[in-house]
Amino acid sequence: MAYSMGQGQPIIVLKEGTERSKDKEAASNNIAAARAVADSVRSTLGPKGMDKMLVDDMGDIIITNDGATIVTEMKIEHPAAKMMVEVAKTQDEEVGDGTTTAVVIAGELLKNAEMLLDQGIHPSVIIRGYRAATVKCMEVLDKIATSVTINDRKILTELASTSMTGKAAETSKEHLAVLAVNAVLQVADTSGKTVEIDIDNIKLEKKQGASVGDTEMIQGVIIDKEVVHDAMPKHIQNAKIALVDSALEVKETETDAEIRITSPDQLQAFLDQEEKMLKNMADKVIASGANVLFCQKGIDDMAQHYLSKRGIMAARRCKKSDMEALAKATGARVVTSVHDLTAKDLGAAGLVEEKKIAGDKMIFVQQCKHPKAVSVLIRGGTSHVVDEAERAFTDAIGGVASAIEVGKVVTGGGAPEIELAKALRAYADSIGGREQLAINAFADSLEIIPRTLAESAGADAIDVLVDLRAKHDGKDGAQIGFDVFESKAMNLWKKGVVEPQKIKTQAIKSASEAVELILRIDDVIASSSRGGGGGKMPPGMGGMEGMGEM
Repeated sequence: MAYSMGQGQPIIVLKEGTERSKDKEAASNNIAAARAVADSVRSTLGPKGMDKMLVDDMGDIIITNDGATIVTEMKIEHPAAKMMVEVAKTQDEEVGDGTTTAVVIAGELLKNAEMLLDQGIHPSVIIRGYRAATVKCMEVLDKIATSVTINDRKILTELASTSMTGKAAETSKEHLAVLAVNAVLQVADTSGKTVEIDIDNIKLEKKQGASVGDTEMIQGVIIDKEVVHDAMPKHIQNAKIALVDSALEVKETETDAEIRITSPDQLQAFLDQEEKMLKNMADKVIASGANVLFCQKGIDDMAQHYLSKRGIMAARRCKKSDMEALAKATGARVVTSVHDLTAKDLGAAGLVEEKKIAGDKMIFVQQCKHPKAVSVLIRGGTSHVVDEAERAFTDAIGGVASAIEVGKVVTGGGAPEIELAKALRAYADSIGGREQLAINAFADSLEIIPRTLAESAGADAIDVLVDLRAKHDGKDGAQIGFDVFESKAMNLWKKGVVEPQKIKTQAIKSASEAVELILRIDDVIASSSRGGGGGKMPPGMGGMEGMGEM
């Protein structure tokens, strides 16, 4: 790319092959790419939302309506569109649910921003208006939210059920909702001033076979391993569990060493010494009083023999995450050397047994007294059903956990968005200036949620919005949403349609920030990655290429 300075020689600034789009063209391309991502997931929103089938290069299939999964698997290349993927990822990490909501709101904010740009409104004015609207939304959400505590099991169960409505697991949502709440409450840490929940302590194991309704929670941990020796017991009650982080094997020398054996007696003595070392390791486990051993590394065949003779169940090469979960569930301490193992390091479980699930052997450590780590075994007729049930269950536990941690919930079904839009329009009138146009645009954008819910239910979106706005002026307005099953506006709080407040606050914040970032861009300089200076943009930079196929 060259620039001419008056009558002189052109000055080469950018290498040959670089392409550049500026001002309106750059903004238009970026907005179009980001909106394409939002449009691709919009139809999945709500209980009547549709699913997407994603096929990768290897022919593997994912069938889902989970927003984060869709935008991640689309293999998006356009840099502005990637920002929408970040919106979904942030929502997924922070809340665990509401990814589609966040992406759809961001797409609608961009659509309305583009209309303002076409009217000659400067991006900085739009950004100021959007910022003010976001702050106002946080205030209103605090006012309309209902407080919830760890003891409000009914509301939490309704929240989990709402999260799973419209997903593959919907047929068993009541059963799964109870499991999700039980799992979250079991791992909740209430020792401090605030309740802290690490959902990583809820271990999800999935096995196809049976049905989603056969999903069960274990008061303990499921280890995807089998007992190492056939002679070992497969069923132990009142288990005393040892967790060892080192191998029950004779160590190889770290340096090259040569052992010279000149007679059969020397060979036998060498083997006897090795056997003695392994027996000594097994004796340490036996002496501690343990009857179950989980080893993070290997267990030698000879050590297995000695352990099996004493009726000890053992599993080897357990994952570090499994060892940590076992420690939290059973109260055991992970020891780094078997020689340091004592009775004080042992954990307890009512029952440890090996079961065969869908052709695979697994060890169930269950009936733990007060486990701070639990497992859920998710079942389903096919692998695709199991995978989608896992995603639905993950959304549910994320929603329940965030509701407890923040302590506030709101009505679902588009009720908060209509209430926010109403408050923003009143706020815009008090602001004046060009910013009020942006605030009104923000209000219009939030209504995309009830509008989409109405469209997916086959209702007239305009009629539904008019009805919702009218009813929000009356009593209990903030609880009036669109019921997709009865296809009308009604009090959804009474029907148990509940969502965590954090879904809304995080979705609006991250969508607004991503939109602000995209609107600030007025120049896109794309260097060609191909040799020969062909002048080609990298895939996805010029317009809508590289969006991935669905």
